[in-house]
Amino acid sequence: KKNDFNRKYLLGLNYLLNEQADKAVDTFIKILEVDTETVETHLALGVLFRRRGEIDRAIRLHQNLIARPQLPKAQRIQALLALGQDYYYGGLLDRAERLFFEIANEDNETEYAKVALRYLLEIYQQQKRWEVAIKKAKKISKWESYIVKNIAHYYCELALKELKNKMSTKEVITLLNHALKYDAKCVRANLIKGEIAVKSE
Repeated sequence: KKNDFNRKYLLGLNYLLNEQADKAVDTFIKILEVDTETVETHLALGVLFRRRGEIDRAIRLHQNLIARPQLPKAQRIQALLALGQDYYYGGLLDRAERLFFEIANEDNETEYAKVALRYLLEIYQQQKRWEVAIKKAKKISKWESYIVKNIAHYYCELALKELKNKMSTKEVITLLNHALKYDAKCVRANLIKGEIAVKSE
């Protein structure tokens, strides 16, 4: 059995080296035995495909890994994170968000949860969803203090959005004051406040 496993593994590597990626994926999926060694190899192969821009193949490998019922919890989370990254780089942001959200809520203290939170923040920035970006950035700021300047930026974005929506000046000023709470030297917040003061004279 071990010899057969080794033979198939070498066959899969041969396909990979000879640019026969589909055959390589098929072979590796067939020989997937869930022990630490092969799981790590499959995760690494998925990353390799993703970096080469072969997102569909990376997704297939990682989905197959997650489908294994006996996969240990830690490795399942690792595979979910990898699949979320596949979706993210493939532009499937809704699917990526769902997976990152699941991982981030699993256990806030693990490294995987922290990585998932950072990806969620990237998604919310791209989608200009400033309220949720602020919430996630506040969580991240507990272990990465530099993020507070980002929070100030998000409050400025939110203030500008609310200005366009004709929100009351008082509420916009409150948002800008929040920005200055997170970054006392936030030039942007002070400029917007100055513009509001000039217009209200």
